[in-house]
Formats: sequence, C-alpha cells, structure tokens
Amino acid sequence: MNGSRSWLVACIVWAVVACPALLLGGCAPSAPKPERSGKISDREAGAIWISRSGCGSCHQIPGIMHANGLVGPPLIHFSKRTIIAGYLPNTRDNLTHWIQHPQQFAPGNAMPDAGLTDQQAHDIVAYLYGLE
Repeated sequence: MNGSRSWLVACIVWAVVACPALLLGGCAPSAPKPERSGKISDREAGAIWISRSGCGSCHQIPGIMHANGLVGPPLIHFSKRTIIAGYLPNTRDNLTHWIQHPQQFAPGNAMPDAGLTDQQAHDIVAYLYGLE
C-alpha cells in the first residue's frame, strides 16, 4: 500500500511540476528577446516568435526546436506553396493576416489566434519564406 501511495505522489508531482515546465519551456525568461536594433534579422526574430507562440505544437517546422506537431501541415518549403489554408493565394500579406487572424478567414479551424503584433507576424513570415 505504501508503495502505491509513493507512486501516486510521484505522479502528482510530475503532473503539477514537470509537465507544465515541459509545455512552457519556450516561454522561459532566458529565451532571447527579439530587438529591432539591427542586432537580429527579421528571420531570426521570426524563429523566436515561432518558438514562443507554440507553433511547433501543431506544425513541423524545420530549424525550430521541438516543432514536430502533427495537427497542422508541415511548413517545410512554405514559400514554394501556392495556397494557404486551402484557399488563400500564398502571398506575404495573406500569410501575415492568416497568422494573425486565422479565425477571421476560416471560422472554426484548428489554428488559434496567437495575439501577434504586425511586426511579430512579419518576422514569422520572413522565417517561413526563408525555408528551403
């Protein structure tokens, strides 16, 4: 009985402490903060915003650690695609708007509004268009 209780306590500790830490690992304060002082490119800032926004929990995204999700499409070779979300022409403007407000374009789709600013969305677009 005591062994079962220890196992239960260990599971509860794991659920309360370790799981949120793993899920929120990209939100750690030690993550680099994109700056607009010329020290970091739009593409590099885009990689940071992709990580912070959790895009990899739904998409496979080359060059982004832990971006191995299977809900949305893999984003490799994104610039070579002709369509976004099944019906929008693949342009930088359309992609920027889609990333910011996916529910406005296709209500009820699985992609959430991540609350990105115009600059953050532009940086993410720069990253995605740089994928080869």
